[in-house]
Amino acid sequence: MIEFLDAAQRLSMAALVGGAVGLNRNVNGKPVGVKTLALVSVGAAAFTMAGTDFVDTGRWDAASRVIQGIATGVGFVGAGAILKNDKEENIEGLTTATSVWVTAALGCACGLGEWRIAGLATLVALAVLLLGSRVEALAQRLLGRKE
Repeated sequence: MIEFLDAAQRLSMAALVGGAVGLNRNVNGKPVGVKTLALVSVGAAAFTMAGTDFVDTGRWDAASRVIQGIATGVGFVGAGAILKNDKEENIEGLTTATSVWVTAALGCACGLGEWRIAGLATLVALAVLLLGSRVEALAQRLLGRKE
């Protein structure tokens, strides 16, 4: 059984890491922001924490099924952010959708109390979100292609 203070720490950290990713999305004018991604992360942490009671009894398969369910379920949430622009024939929202998915994973790590994984994964996700477009633009210029 998870103690109250431990649960509060796990859920609070989930809200912080999810909110950090959400802040990036919000600053960039995307439809999913701080509140949404903080709630996705907290929800994933809560589900994961509920599943950890099974871990204490040696039933890892039950806990892993909880995490698999989160990954599948949150995929449907992320799918709602993906739009196809018929006029330009391009797809928009994939980064936002994957941000939802990654945020759920961050919540799972927080729910398990895996602070190093949660912290490192948050830093990597933010680095990708902050630097990814610049790296893509540089690669396009180096390859001589239009952006």
